[in-house]
Amino acid sequence: MVIKVLIAEDDFRIAAIHESYIQKIEGFKVAGKAKSAKDMWEALQREQVDLILLDVYMPDELGTNLLPLLRERCPEVDVIIITAATETTLLRDALHYGVVHYLIKPVTAQKFAQVLTEYKEKKDIINSKDEVNQTMIDLFFGQMQEEPKKRDDRDLPTGINSLTLDKVKTLMASENSGITAEELGEKMGASRTTARRYVEYLVTTGECRAELAYGIIGRPERKYYPAKQAES
Repeated sequence: MVIKVLIAEDDFRIAAIHESYIQKIEGFKVAGKAKSAKDMWEALQREQVDLILLDVYMPDELGTNLLPLLRERCPEVDVIIITAATETTLLRDALHYGVVHYLIKPVTAQKFAQVLTEYKEKKDIINSKDEVNQTMIDLFFGQMQEEPKKRDDRDLPTGINSLTLDKVKTLMASENSGITAEELGEKMGASRTTARRYVEYLVTTGECRAELAYGIIGRPERKYYPAKQAES
């Protein structure tokens, strides 16, 4: 699934930076750019849009004032606020109308990629599952909880975040009989592609090991084991 993004930003230089960031993230495509609220509504009529990167200080309207209308007119479109505004009232309004993230300018390329990648992973989970489990719910809402200090996400490759990585490590610790990427995805409430990306990363760090398992029928499957089990 390719996420089509509309950049609603009145500063053309910042819009160009965000566009360059998006072009480097797999699974995203810029559907258009809007310099005002008027331009945004026109773009939404012309283009299919999945996600809006919305500035607060638009020349003709506050971005947060557009949120109730967006929920009414375009309920399937998600919104990430990207703004220099730091007033708590604006954050409260954004949360009230269901924005998926709120970023304070200037946004680094690493933070930008992390937020959009996590957003797409969650969309992929929703689109691939008919039912939810607690692991899936924790993945969506666990970031709001206070957690011990972890490895900085800037130390991780693009597409890997520390929260999901820790969940995968926990799941893999008990998989002494080995597990496929598809099975791991079921357990973590994610797609097979996402599960494979994380466990292959653990293979590169030496925390897991991959082996080919040959069945009676079909091609061999790649199974993953905790490093200590694989080496015994």
